[in-house]
Amino acid sequence: MPFKPWILPALMLCTNLACAASPPSLQAALQQAAPDADPKVIELAVQSAQCRAGQTPLEPTRLAVIDYSLPSTTPRLWVFDLPKRSLLFRELVAHGRNSGENLATHFSNESQSLASSIGLYSTREPYTGRNGYSLRMDGLEPGFNDRAFERDVVIHGADYVSDAFARENGRLGRSHGCPAVGSAVARPLIDTLKDGQLLFIYYPDAQWLKSSTFIHCAPKHQP
Repeated sequence: MPFKPWILPALMLCTNLACAASPPSLQAALQQAAPDADPKVIELAVQSAQCRAGQTPLEPTRLAVIDYSLPSTTPRLWVFDLPKRSLLFRELVAHGRNSGENLATHFSNESQSLASSIGLYSTREPYTGRNGYSLRMDGLEPGFNDRAFERDVVIHGADYVSDAFARENGRLGRSHGCPAVGSAVARPLIDTLKDGQLLFIYYPDAQWLKSSTFIHCAPKHQP
């Protein structure tokens, strides 16, 4: 049998245990941790998180992902531990009153719009306000969510975010633009995401997908 030099590299790869045991990418690991999430949404969230990590001295360790292309009656919020590459929460989450009924179709960055905003957010400190224990956020994407803080778009708990409400009404209740979660999970989820962690809110908006500087930047390193 004639010698075939092209076989040698393949044999070397097959016997290289370090290569065979190399960990999956962050995207692949998070997709494995949340198999019901859309792989494309996870990909865009990871790209955005990696970009943000290259811009801030305090590297985020938590990433929340909301897929507003899904109906409100479906758990569409995932919270990941980035160093451990694990799933911490999978929850129902509401959208804004003027974003739609069961399906969100309209998004706004304007004050008094009562609509949700898409894009990447960085969290601030928690506080207790009219909606109980809540989490302030900064929208990081000009034109899409950068008025979030002045609009009081926060994470908070709400009784209208529950399976029982969804069964009775065919959808969750709706907020004034906030990504509201169930009352029982609000405090632990907020404490997990407070102080400089990331929230990525997705919807297939053509203009945002084309222009987002977080989706399209070249990250320096993974978070």
